[in-house]
Amino acid sequence: MSDTSPAPLVRIAADQDRFGEQRSLGISTIAFKLTPQDSGGILIVENTFHAPGGPARHLHHAQDEWFYVVEGTFAFEIGQERFTLQPGDSLLGPRGLPHVWAYTGGAARGKILIAFMPAGQMEAFFREVTKANAMPPQDPALWHAHGMDLLGPPLPVG
Repeated sequence: MSDTSPAPLVRIAADQDRFGEQRSLGISTIAFKLTPQDSGGILIVENTFHAPGGPARHLHHAQDEWFYVVEGTFAFEIGQERFTLQPGDSLLGPRGLPHVWAYTGGAARGKILIAFMPAGQMEAFFREVTKANAMPPQDPALWHAHGMDLLGPPLPVG
């Protein structure tokens, strides 16, 4: 017999983290909004930028990554395609495709929601890299340990 009980109700206030924790990547903060234990395997993070920039070029072996811009302007490269996203725009980065993205400005801060489906090791990755209060290091072993390949530098912004 399967468990048919409903998923837990999860409400997270604006600019708050699921666990009430603070996580910094130097130029931005990460707030967990929905975690795998809440959602049957999805991780949703809110990434808020106070300076331009973004992660290094990489790919996920097992996660599709969905982006939704809340504030500011973001540049994306997924595979060979380039995109500029404004508030209200969204984009799906399928697993296995190299991608890189960055907050480029357009507002006092940039804010983007990112969903990882399934979450895989992404929650552990963010917990690890935010310990340094800097963007994730370009250490291929670190990325590989969390189900990704590091493929190149971040997008140039400025």
